Amino acid sequence: MLASSLVGYAATSFAAGGSVEVLHWWTSGGEAAALDVLKKKLESQGITWKDMPVAGGGGEQAMTALRARVTAGDPPTAVQALGFDITDWAKQGVVGDLGEVADKEGWDKVIPTALQNFAKYDGKWIAAPVNVHSTNWVWISKKALDAAGGKEPTNWDEFVAMLDKMKANGITPLAHGGQAWQDATLFDAVVLGLGTDFYKAAFIDLDPAALGGDKMVEAFDRMKKLRSYVDDDFSGRDWNLASAMVIQGKAGAQMMGDWAKGEFLKAGQKPGTDFVCIRFPGTQGAVTFNSDMFMMFKVGDDKKAAQLQMASDIESPDFQSSFNVVKGSVPARTDVPDTAFDDCGKKGIKDLAEANSSGKLFGSMAHGYAVPAAIKNAIYDVVTRHFNGDVDSKEAAKELVDAVAAAKG
Repeated sequence: MLASSLVGYAATSFAAGGSVEVLHWWTSGGEAAALDVLKKKLESQGITWKDMPVAGGGGEQAMTALRARVTAGDPPTAVQALGFDITDWAKQGVVGDLGEVADKEGWDKVIPTALQNFAKYDGKWIAAPVNVHSTNWVWISKKALDAAGGKEPTNWDEFVAMLDKMKANGITPLAHGGQAWQDATLFDAVVLGLGTDFYKAAFIDLDPAALGGDKMVEAFDRMKKLRSYVDDDFSGRDWNLASAMVIQGKAGAQMMGDWAKGEFLKAGQKPGTDFVCIRFPGTQGAVTFNSDMFMMFKVGDDKKAAQLQMASDIESPDFQSSFNVVKGSVPARTDVPDTAFDDCGKKGIKDLAEANSSGKLFGSMAHGYAVPAAIKNAIYDVVTRHFNGDVDSKEAAKELVDAVAAAKG
């Protein structure tokens, strides 16, 4: 049961019966378990859940499937979506309006502005934020850390020293999947580790001097170093399989967003006992985020009530707590207590509040919250080519400037 501070929240009842068709990419074990929380809540209200899962951790395949449905004039009720993808769909005039429920329940007061910037378009609520994920995490096997000296790294040199010891101990130091969005997730953290001003200049402001300067060359050099700790079979590996390597003791650490925690929890592991969660060394105090949102499409009158009920359920504090405890993320509302969360969850909620108040909360470039898709994909291309050894660090920094300029048009 949630704390009494939430008694003022009034759940809204819009539907008895009806159905929702939901397109999403939550197909791994931890993700599916979290999504089941929402499915069961809706079913308890008599709403039928029609599942439309599209595998692929970054959501690219889901957006392709969505385009086909919208083009055919048959959009789903709700679609899991991120950042600028939501804005792009809103511009096409095909999204629904959640104002009726958002106004009644006071979403404006409890959902952070950084999320509202994407969940609203032209002043209208078009999406319901489910969570806030932060991406600058490292997940470390406690056993592997203890064998490497037991010290949690707080800066780059200590991180390298830990990975070197893990390598000497005969395990893969860094579990990673060679997919463009995963390479970019590493790069996000590496750039943030070189300073919040640098991250903002490069990935928010798209300053050519930051994108192509000496510090960016250093970021690429650090990526090359990280590549040396990854096993030879990394190409194409899904992120949850990389998490499994850490869980099973085959790898020492994984740099991944906090959705990875759901995999550790589903495997019966406990924070502090079986695994350790730290901010990527050099980034404590700052947070790069993405937020899973359910973007709502224009539907017929027969489906509208069920759609609004789904939006109301997503923003209810009890759901925000129970879902995010399972998912590994933190609530999209600022008034949900951390009581039910484990140590990593409590740290996530605290870090988010701190970064939000200090101006160090940044949309993640890798996850569609810093720049539009065309620019993000241009950065992906350069980062992955460099990570695979096709270009050196100086050339990669130069290419980054050109790629972003071309994508901006």
